[in-house]
Amino acid sequence: MKDDDLMDENMKVEIENSLRVLRGGGVVIYPTDTIWGIGCDATSEEAVQRIYEMKRRSESKSLVILLSDWQMLSSHVSRIPPGVRDFIESAEKPTTVIYTDPVGLASNVIASDNTVAIRLPNDEFCMRLIAEFGKPIVSTSANYSGSPSPTCFDDISPELLMKADYIVNLSRRKKQSSASQIVKLDEKGQIHYIRK
Repeated sequence: MKDDDLMDENMKVEIENSLRVLRGGGVVIYPTDTIWGIGCDATSEEAVQRIYEMKRRSESKSLVILLSDWQMLSSHVSRIPPGVRDFIESAEKPTTVIYTDPVGLASNVIASDNTVAIRLPNDEFCMRLIAEFGKPIVSTSANYSGSPSPTCFDDISPELLMKADYIVNLSRRKKQSSASQIVKLDEKGQIHYIRK
């Protein structure tokens, strides 16, 4: 078996295992297009609540959501601001965008000002997982609130790993990049950087 075939087979197994957990309302720790994340069904308040508890994080701090593609995005936000697609597709680093008036998401992933942070990851595992799940998933850094974000799997607290229902066995040796930039586009399409 070729290396590519073996890698694809491993990815299929990891997607199947992750889907079983996500569909059951569980929590996974997984590699994203940026850093290692903690994820769950972003439409389930109970699953999202578990992540807040795992991270020892206040619900007043909203979470980043990952979607597989533009079609899924259009079904979860009331309106996509002008220029967003061009900006994301030309950005040199992964970009999370703040959208207003989200639709069909758990109330505890939405900020008090009725906004939500969403990213379309450029990562094969993430895109395939979300597409097969058919729903958005949470992506918050795999660390305790206030601790440094993990740039590689070995940076994740063993105690935190034990709280997850499943840990994806991909990219564990790879050093991940930093967290995404976060932007908000106003009605005129002007870009405001929240985090660079």
